[in-house]
Amino acid sequence: MDLDVVILCGGLGSRLKEVVSDRPKPMAQIGERPFLDILIDRFRQAGFRRFVLCAGHMAEQIESYYRTAPDGLRIVISRESMPLGTAGAVKNAEPHIRSDPFIVTNGDSLCTVDLPAFVRFHRQHDAVLSMVVASSQDPKDYGTVIVDASRRITGFQEKTGAGSNGWINAGIYLFSRQVLSRIPAGVKSSLECDIFPSLVDQPCYAFMGDSPVLDIGTPQRLAQVRSSLTKESGKRQEVRGKRKAVSGKKKVLRNC
Repeated sequence: MDLDVVILCGGLGSRLKEVVSDRPKPMAQIGERPFLDILIDRFRQAGFRRFVLCAGHMAEQIESYYRTAPDGLRIVISRESMPLGTAGAVKNAEPHIRSDPFIVTNGDSLCTVDLPAFVRFHRQHDAVLSMVVASSQDPKDYGTVIVDASRRITGFQEKTGAGSNGWINAGIYLFSRQVLSRIPAGVKSSLECDIFPSLVDQPCYAFMGDSPVLDIGTPQRLAQVRSSLTKESGKRQEVRGKRKAVSGKKKVLRNC
């Protein structure tokens, strides 16, 4: 799929430092792989081939690891000389972004979603911004996305500390390139606080994800992600084993 995937990898990961202090947060180990590898693989499986990694804190580790990209992928590093926040990081990456629209995703979270369908949804609605949202029983740690019956985003309610049912921002976005003109260059700014609220008068739409958001932002959540993805990997290996066994039986029958 000929769309760039911009991954936000530059955060300090302050809440995770007690268990991950020697590497950037997206490089936290999940089994034998860094989390960022697993995230890139999800997009690769959906057909995406070009990635822009917005690196800041300990950027040299990300640069070193992805110096040689996996077969068939193009990986570009957009390095920040100072912390720029989520919006500032996207603006800093502008020279590397070729496609219109383009995807932006958090480098520390996963949400299962039909990515080709998400792209079609964005184009069908001629949207400036499309955002994957997920259902949550307790959105106090994420903030709430206010969506009308047509799935148009009409507002945002940031973290209040009080839980209530609602849609939460899943950290996966499709942007029209025109959004880049709204982000100031060389200045720290936030997608969530500065840019998204300024776009609600434009065509902005919510696309419903298929699963809860998994994020590695705290030691407890990292442990949960490790457990969840390890189980998921085990199930895939079990399925592959059964398929090989069935295939082997078919070959035996053909030889009879």
